[in-house]
Amino acid sequence: MEEKGILYLCATPIGNLEDITLRALKILKEVDLIAAEDTRRTLNLLNYYKIKSPIISYHEHNKGKRGKEIIRKLQEGQRVALVADAGTPGISDPGFELIKECIESGIRVISLPGPCAAVTAVTVSGFPINRFVFYSFLSKKRKDRRKEMEEIAGQDKTVVIYEAPHRLLRTLKELLEFIGDREAAVCRELSKLYEEVKRGTFSELICYFESTPPKGEITLVIEGKEEDGPCIRGSLIQGVEEVRQLKEAGLREKEAVKRVARYLSLPVRELYKKVIEEKEE
Repeated sequence: MEEKGILYLCATPIGNLEDITLRALKILKEVDLIAAEDTRRTLNLLNYYKIKSPIISYHEHNKGKRGKEIIRKLQEGQRVALVADAGTPGISDPGFELIKECIESGIRVISLPGPCAAVTAVTVSGFPINRFVFYSFLSKKRKDRRKEMEEIAGQDKTVVIYEAPHRLLRTLKELLEFIGDREAAVCRELSKLYEEVKRGTFSELICYFESTPPKGEITLVIEGKEEDGPCIRGSLIQGVEEVRQLKEAGLREKEAVKRVARYLSLPVRELYKKVIEEKEE
C-alpha cells in the first residue's frame, strides 16, 4: 500500500520577507506542491528565496474542487505545503477545512509555527494575555453580528478581532454602543514599515480615526469586562434606557444625559446622539 503524503502548514511573513523560519523555507523548497491562498503574494516570497516548487491556488472560491485535488495528491504520497496570504494557515482562512479533510482521510498534518497577527497584536496591546478570545472577522449579518457583540460585552477576557480598514469606524461605534467605552488597541500593519499601535477608549479611537482614516491590515484588541466595582461601565443602549427613566421622573433631557454618562462612564456626546436617534426612530 502506497504511503500517504504530508500536509505542512507553513507560516509565512506578515511583513518583512525575512520573517520566516528556516524550517518553513526548507519545507517550501522540498515539497512536491505549494497550495497558496494568493499565488501572486506567495510568488513574491518564493522568488525572493529562489524557490521553484510548483504552486497552485487554494482559496475561499475554489476550496471545494481544489481541496479534493489536493487530498488526492496527498493520498498518492505527495507532500504539500499550505500557505495563507500572510501568517499561519488555518486562522481566518479556508485552510481549516482542508486540514479537517486531511485528518478524516488519515493524512498527517504538521504545523510549522510562525507569525500570527492575532498573537502579535495581543502581546503589544498591554492587556492580559494569559486568557484571550479570538473572533476573527465579525459577521456581516446583522443578527449574527449583534449576537457576537453581546458575547463580547460579557467577556472578562481580552478580545481579539480582525477588521478591514473601511469598516473599522463602524465596528468601533457599534462596540461603543453595545459594550460601553472600553479601552482598546488598534494594531495596524504589524511587522511592516508603517506599523502603528493606537491605544485608547472606543470614543478616543473613533475621534482619532475620523480625522485619520485607517489603512492596511488591522487587528483590534479589546480589554475584558471589568469586575463589578466603583467604576461602573455601561452600553449606550443601557444609557438611553436610563435617560428615558430619568426624564419620566421629571429631569430635563440634557441633565439626564450628563448624569447617566457620568454614572456609566460613557462619552456625553455619543450618549446624547444615541438618545436623539432613538427619539427620531
